[in-house]
Amino acid sequence: MSGRSFGRWFRGAFSLWLALAHELLTVTQFWRIARAGTGAAVRGRGTTVATRASATDGKGPKAKADSKARKAEADSKSRRYDPAETRARVLEAAYLLFGTRGYAGTGTADIAAQADVSEGSIFYHFGSKRALLVELGKLHGQKLIAAMQGDDLLEDVTFTASLSRCFDFCEVHNVWEKADACSESGVSRKINKQNPEAEPFFHAAKETVVCWTQAHLEAVLAKQGISGISADITSNLIFSAVGEAMHMYFEPGATAETKARIRGEAIRFCDAAAGLSALKSLRD
Repeated sequence: MSGRSFGRWFRGAFSLWLALAHELLTVTQFWRIARAGTGAAVRGRGTTVATRASATDGKGPKAKADSKARKAEADSKSRRYDPAETRARVLEAAYLLFGTRGYAGTGTADIAAQADVSEGSIFYHFGSKRALLVELGKLHGQKLIAAMQGDDLLEDVTFTASLSRCFDFCEVHNVWEKADACSESGVSRKINKQNPEAEPFFHAAKETVVCWTQAHLEAVLAKQGISGISADITSNLIFSAVGEAMHMYFEPGATAETKARIRGEAIRFCDAAAGLSALKSLRD
């Protein structure tokens, strides 16, 4: 091969080698880019799966948004009424539900729904379900006192009027298993045995009513000029006696005639305990 021929061959071979090298570089770059794209896609799919997982396990953005919405709704309910009205609504709702469903069958969520307030406001105002029951006992006692006194002045309320109103009240408001909480030894004794959880209600109701009975008795004795009677002891005895009368009054099978006799004897007993029977005899 001549020198000129070898030169042409060498230039052709070198050009071919450059072309092959360029193609090889292009293929290598393409492969790297393809691998990088596949990794990104895999990582993207992993992120999507993770996002979906976090959404389904309650920790995703939607779950957090729903939680905030529920909290905002609860807060708006708690701010819907002023504190005094919120407290009153809870008491009335619990009074109704405990009376119709029973203590054990009523939850704080039920009370909140009935009162149209947040469940948290119940614990804020009362602390616990048991403490709420105590407040209900006071409320029940106050309702009974309002019925017994009516529009009369305390010293003008006779036992005939107050006890007749008490029995009438019990006839209507008998949702607490027909137990008006008039006595710890009578009606409430039976209910406490059946439902010990209700004891705070009856104790609170008793304390409220006995306090009023003592004040009533003191006012009547002062007006009538009667002395020598311990109003604190007598008021507790009257409370127990009337409670036992209520127990007999609401016994199944009690006839109208029996109920009328129970009312009459309860009134006679209270008049005698307060010394009013003797006063009537002297005046007659």
